[in-house]
Amino acid sequence: MDINLIDTLAVLIPVLSALGGITSWLGRKFSEINARFNEIDKRFESIDRKFEELKTYIDSRITRLGEAFRSYQEFLVEYLTSQGFLKPLDASMLKNEATRIVKLATMNPISKEEWRRIKELLEKEELTLEEALELRELARKVTDEYGDRPEAWKLHIYASMMVGYALRKMREKEEKEKSERR
Repeated sequence: MDINLIDTLAVLIPVLSALGGITSWLGRKFSEINARFNEIDKRFESIDRKFEELKTYIDSRITRLGEAFRSYQEFLVEYLTSQGFLKPLDASMLKNEATRIVKLATMNPISKEEWRRIKELLEKEELTLEEALELRELARKVTDEYGDRPEAWKLHIYASMMVGYALRKMREKEEKEKSERR
């Protein structure tokens, strides 16, 4: 029996030693693989941060571009209207197009009161300078929210035209008063 035990131990000890060595070696390899995956995760986190920075940068540039376009549009339309180059018929056509944007009233962060006010101002034939400026400010909010919709920009053009008309009427009124005083 002693010989069987010795024979068994003679076989088991090297097998268990080899198994222990393999287990230890596999443990180290898995630790190395895990460490490499951690490095890769850190690299991806860094890449994600860079993409987020890039996204933020692009978003801000697009927003600035939209604001620059809106500002340019306001200036050009108000100037052309105040100089008499754009006529009431032009505004009438834009007004009809701009009223389509009011259909979006139930789907956005612009309040119902603001949509109601836009509708009221669009229904008026003539606007005071204060009303025109109010409509233009509301139109800015609409372009901020619905800048991908042509109707939003048509509303903005119409509002800018109304500011131009109001400025023209004020200038004509001042000129008339000036000539009456002479």
